[in-house]
Amino acid sequence: MTHTSYPQFARLIEIMATLRSADGCPWDREQTPDSLKPYLVEETYEVLEALEAKDLPAFKEELGDLLLQIVFHAQLMAEDGVFTIDDVAQAIADKLVRRHPHVFGDVKVAGADEVGQNWAKIKAQEKAGKADRSILAGVPVGAPALIQAQRLGEKAARVGFDWTSASEVFKKVEEETGELAATLADRTTEQQEHELGDLLFALTSLARHLNIDSETALRKAGKRFSARFRYIETQLEQNGEDIHETSLARLEELWQTAKQTIG
Repeated sequence: MTHTSYPQFARLIEIMATLRSADGCPWDREQTPDSLKPYLVEETYEVLEALEAKDLPAFKEELGDLLLQIVFHAQLMAEDGVFTIDDVAQAIADKLVRRHPHVFGDVKVAGADEVGQNWAKIKAQEKAGKADRSILAGVPVGAPALIQAQRLGEKAARVGFDWTSASEVFKKVEEETGELAATLADRTTEQQEHELGDLLFALTSLARHLNIDSETALRKAGKRFSARFRYIETQLEQNGEDIHETSLARLEELWQTAKQTIG
C-alpha cells in the first residue's frame, strides 16, 4: 500500500511518528496500548454523539480523532516490530474482498439475506483451527451489554436460530415480562436479576427485527429523559419552588408539559 493518493493520511502517519520520536512529545512517548484504551472508547462514543446530532462538521472532526487512535496504536506496534499501519489496512482490505465473493468473485446472491448467510459461512471457514470456533465468537466482551446481546442474536440468526417476525419476538417479550412480574412478590434478587436479564435480551431481539439498534434507542431515551427532567428543574426554579419539597403530582404535571413542549 502506498500513501501517494492520500497525502493527508501519509502526513498524519508522519506526524504520529514524529510525536513518538526522541525529539517529539513527552506525553505521546509515554503512552502504551493499555494507557490509550480509555481514549479509544471515548473517541468512539464522541463519533456516535456527533452522528446522532447530525452535526456533520463535528462528525468529521470526531472521525479524525478516532482515526488518530488507530494510527497511534499502529505506530506503537510498528515500533515493537509487530505490525504497521499498512498491515492493518491490508488485513481489512483482504477480509473485505474475501467476504464479498459476490462482488470480487463469481458468487451469485439473491439479496442481502443471502449475503449475510455467506458472510457467516466464510467467517466459520476463517475460524478453522482457532480455539473458539463458535458461531457466537467475535462479540467483544468489553462492549456494552445491549450491543453484546444484539450481536449475539444476529450471529445466531445467520444459521436460522431466530424468530421469523417481530410479532413473534413481541410475544416472547410479553412472556418474559410475565415471568419478571411473577418474581416481584416473594422471589429473591438473584431470580429477579435473571428474569430482568432475559427480558432485556428479548428486547434486543425485538430491536433487531425492527431494524433498530437497541444501544442507540436507549441512549436517545436517556437524552429525552435528561432534557425533560432539566425542563422540570428549570420551571421549578423560575417559580421559586424547591424540587426536594415538590409533590409527585406536581412533578408529573411538569413532566407531561415537558413531553408536549420539547418532545
